Amino acid sequence: MNDQQHPYDPYYPQPQIIGYDEYGQPVYQQQVPQQHYDPYGRPAQPPQQQQPQHYGYDAYGQPVQQPQGQQPGYDPYGQQPAYDYQQYDTGQTGQFGQVDRTGQQWAVRTEPAPGPQAPPPARPPQAAPTAVPGQRPAPEDDGRGYRTEQFSFIEEPDEDSEDVIDWLKFTESRSERREEARRRGRNRVVALVVVLVLAAVGGVGYLWSAGKLPGMSADEQKQNTATGPQKRDTIVVHLHNTTGGGTSTALLVDNTTTKQGTTVLLPNSLAVANGEGATTTLAKSVEEDGSSGTREAVGNLLGAKITGTWRLDTPYLENLVELVSNIDITTDTDVPGAKPGDEPLVKKGENQTLNGRAAVAYATYRAPGEAEAKQLQRFGAVLYGVLRKISDDPKAATMTIETLSQILDPSLPEKDLGASLAKLAEHAKVGDYKTAVLPVEPDGSLSEATGDSVVKDILGGKVSAPEQGAATRVAIRDATGKDATEAARVVLINGGYAVVGGTKAGTEAKSQVVYGDDAQKATAAEVAKTLGLPAGSVTKGKPAGNAEVTVNLGEDYKIPGATR
Repeated sequence: MNDQQHPYDPYYPQPQIIGYDEYGQPVYQQQVPQQHYDPYGRPAQPPQQQQPQHYGYDAYGQPVQQPQGQQPGYDPYGQQPAYDYQQYDTGQTGQFGQVDRTGQQWAVRTEPAPGPQAPPPARPPQAAPTAVPGQRPAPEDDGRGYRTEQFSFIEEPDEDSEDVIDWLKFTESRSERREEARRRGRNRVVALVVVLVLAAVGGVGYLWSAGKLPGMSADEQKQNTATGPQKRDTIVVHLHNTTGGGTSTALLVDNTTTKQGTTVLLPNSLAVANGEGATTTLAKSVEEDGSSGTREAVGNLLGAKITGTWRLDTPYLENLVELVSNIDITTDTDVPGAKPGDEPLVKKGENQTLNGRAAVAYATYRAPGEAEAKQLQRFGAVLYGVLRKISDDPKAATMTIETLSQILDPSLPEKDLGASLAKLAEHAKVGDYKTAVLPVEPDGSLSEATGDSVVKDILGGKVSAPEQGAATRVAIRDATGKDATEAARVVLINGGYAVVGGTKAGTEAKSQVVYGDDAQKATAAEVAKTLGLPAGSVTKGKPAGNAEVTVNLGEDYKIPGATR
């Protein structure tokens, strides 16, 4: 029988198999040697001569014997049974292999190629081995020097395994590419969303700043802002013509809430109250009441708080234009020279460059028979040209004012004047500046429409409540058909009220005392009582824009001291 762990040896007596052990290995019957006795009748010990055990065959077919002194299958040091190795020729020059009794290949060692050797002796012919029942006959020697049963063949890897590995790598790389493509797609979407959001925010910001959003134009913004509390810096400028005489007055308004600068030109015929409460013109107030009285009268009339007065004589205006290196303005007429036949000091046209002398001549020029408003507009154009050329830095503007060596009003020192001019210059340089003439009635009074436009659009809001302790502002509208304005003014001033204007109106039968704020209801009742009007004449409505209370005098009003 062929056993992988015990190669077949046709020349070795085969023991008889009597069974198998617990590991499935065959168990052979032990041969009992024949018993011998010595001369004394004791069993004789036969000489211990072990038959050489064949341990495979070499490359020439010769049996390989086991080394002496070593039992097969046992460790000489008493350890675990050692495996019985068999040596075989691998079929390659100088290489030999070992196979243990389990039939598995253990190692292949390489020996140096042998030198020239004598041919092996001829192998004597041997008789054919006798066939043993139950055993497979030995294969014939075909000259190979080894037999197949001496080897344990290892299963070769299948060629398809490489294809499987390649397919797995391909699918894995394909999944990674898909995941990377999805990740790049998400990144692109996120970047696109961020760009769109930034573009939308930037576009809305631009449209908002440009006033192009629906309902958010610049005018609407300023109108909406004007309905709330305003922060304004207003100064009054009086230009004194030291050569030809006369004055010109303007308000320089810096509305920091609406970011707008305005020059409001005040006609000399404007009716204001003097220090005693009597009506006078603006021109007379400047000459008689001085800067302080005029400032208070104009402030009460327009409902504006004027912080200071700047008196600017024509020589200082000339020096100021020279300090800012001339001005460039658009002129509406030619200004003739000092003598007949001289070239015009100022020529009509756009972007005319004027030096100090020409600027003064243009600001004060008024042709014969020309309306005062024309001369005021030229004065306003010169002020606008100066603001465009002066520095918008407060320190630099203050230095320019100090260079004039002008004696200023105590209400407006050089530092404050320089700061105010710098703020106005900032608006003028970017175009957020306008000039307007305050229209008045022939008698110098303000109409209701004029008061509303000035207060709301230019001065930045509704009439503010009077300061604590200040007199209530009262406007008079005479509809008696008689001249009752002056008489009513005197009565109100004596009663502690500030009269801010008086206008003529068509005849009405009943008198009314109108208030707009509920907080002024009690004050309106006191005004009616002061004028001798019935309590029923007090009503809530829309007063004049520059007053808290408006008195509409009708035919029922009795003029003090008048005879029937």
